[in-house]
Amino acid sequence: MRAAAIPGEGPEVLGLAREAAVQAHITVAASPATLLCMGEPVEIMPYDPAWPAMFAKWGTCLRVALGDAMARIDHIGSTSVSGLAAKPVIDIQISVASLEATDAFLRPLTEMGLVYRADNPERTKRYFREPPGERRTHVHVRQMGSFSQQFPLLFRDYLRCHTAAANEYAATKKHCAAEFRDDRPGYIRAKDAFVWDIIRRADAWAQHTGWAPGASDA
Repeated sequence: MRAAAIPGEGPEVLGLAREAAVQAHITVAASPATLLCMGEPVEIMPYDPAWPAMFAKWGTCLRVALGDAMARIDHIGSTSVSGLAAKPVIDIQISVASLEATDAFLRPLTEMGLVYRADNPERTKRYFREPPGERRTHVHVRQMGSFSQQFPLLFRDYLRCHTAAANEYAATKKHCAAEFRDDRPGYIRAKDAFVWDIIRRADAWAQHTGWAPGASDA
């Protein structure tokens, strides 16, 4: 499946794509994830080789708990890109056939101790947080084949294949974190322009290569 075209498709499509991309990757200031972290400083940490193992542990448990209810489970976000400095948050994407079939994933995930954030305003996903007291983990449930489901995978794969872009992204995050250490919404806004530039590059790369998501990570 090819990624949704972004550049050169006209202002209406471009606007919709940008809105979807923002929902899929850039946590808006009013979102629960941001509000829950408002009192915490923005810290960008050097890449930790333990991050993939942390995801793998979650991935194994999620696959057992969800069974056929999920189409794929993927490590997304900056901690999924080897060598990339990041906030120490494990982001996990669970792809399902329908977001409306909440019984298929809501009960299994909450029984694992994950906290369902029903007040999440992003209509393109269902959002869960780590069990109380455990290491920061964000679980994003998205509909298989949707733009918001494909986008984090494309963004991740592009950075994995383009070290220079990943290094630029790390430098941008560090710069923004230094300037907005105690202002998470400000940090997010500050790096928005660079993220959107990466989106454009990743889309052009996807159209040129015929990119499609690889095998599920778990």
